[in-house]
Amino acid sequence: MNIQFAVLAALAFAAGPALAQATPGVSKNEIVLGTIQDLSGPLAAYGKQIRLGMQMAVEEANELSGVHGRKIKLLIEDSAYDPKKAVLAAQKLVTQDSGIFAMVGHLGTAQNMAAMPVQFEKNVINFFPITSAREMYEPYHRLKYSNAATYFDQMRIAAPRLMKDKNLKRACVIYQDDDFGLEVMRGAEAGLKSIGLDFVEKTSYKRGATDFSSQVARMKSGNCEMVVLGTIIRETVGTIAESRKTGFTPAAFVGSSAVYTDLIPKLGGKAMDNLYATMTAQHPYLDAAEQPVRFWANKYRTKFNEDPTVFSVYGYATVEAFIKAAHKTGPNLTTDNFVRTMDSMTFNRTMFGGAEQTFSSTKRLGNRYSRLSQLQDGRWKVVSDYVAFAGLKPVQKKDGKWAVESEFFQD
Repeated sequence: MNIQFAVLAALAFAAGPALAQATPGVSKNEIVLGTIQDLSGPLAAYGKQIRLGMQMAVEEANELSGVHGRKIKLLIEDSAYDPKKAVLAAQKLVTQDSGIFAMVGHLGTAQNMAAMPVQFEKNVINFFPITSAREMYEPYHRLKYSNAATYFDQMRIAAPRLMKDKNLKRACVIYQDDDFGLEVMRGAEAGLKSIGLDFVEKTSYKRGATDFSSQVARMKSGNCEMVVLGTIIRETVGTIAESRKTGFTPAAFVGSSAVYTDLIPKLGGKAMDNLYATMTAQHPYLDAAEQPVRFWANKYRTKFNEDPTVFSVYGYATVEAFIKAAHKTGPNLTTDNFVRTMDSMTFNRTMFGGAEQTFSSTKRLGNRYSRLSQLQDGRWKVVSDYVAFAGLKPVQKKDGKWAVESEFFQD
């Protein structure tokens, strides 16, 4: 019996990646990835852009022989931005045929939270979900890897920075009454407290609301000088449009990365100018100043007959990062080996301005910081870099290690 076991073990070692079903989603010639997007619900525009960005990255990789001779296959399911449908989609992806090796770039906070238990039961990694919620890396799980600075940290930095830069004293917040909106509100609240301030007015709305007259009236009566927006697309446009109509003119409107989209100026027009938003990757304009971004954007335009957006970048960059980690893992691609690689992985700053990402066996969020952009003449313009915006500086500790500190909080 021991001799038979030894022979089988030797054969398995020699075969390496040729053992097709040793790891779900990995065969001799293929790596199967899954993603769940909103393709038919309220964020279908985002879902389509993410999907196209992913497909572009997959095709580029496969043109170069894939990863150690394995082509990438991407399976896409629709959640319609519904957590219940996300669970069904996850169950399908992890059980059909050989299953998937990893879930990449799944869109939505509630959707990821619903799907992750299904994935983890099958030992499927949740790689760089497209949401900035803390639950994407907390509580710790060996199969969680998040790359997005959280809504909480984005606003914890942005709110006090703008208040100080503009010498303002009165801040308000309007937020969606759900986990997303609360994260934005709580982050800004923590940031304001770090400089001895608090909101003078808090107002919320239910998801799907279209009338923001009562909320704007409350903020106007509070003489708010800055409005924090825990909003997404139409709610952002609706709030600012109502404010302009009623003569409510705070010095700044500022939203999270959920507001950083070309759909805001397209829907709201000139009234959206001067809106601030936090961001970690820049919108890829066809005439971008940076030649690599300009080349990429025009290639995307040629391929799909539509302009790319920052969500196209999110999809592309997510798959590109997975491919880099899989290459570094080597020919023997297993979940354990990939996790070991990620636990010492560094991703350099991207051509789209994404911050450097670092991971460890205890660090499952690659980057905590964001930049600030502003709508000027209908286009997003980066108005700060990470260090300039966050007030960050490297500080050497007593143990000789370096940490990043801010005038507002410590890393």
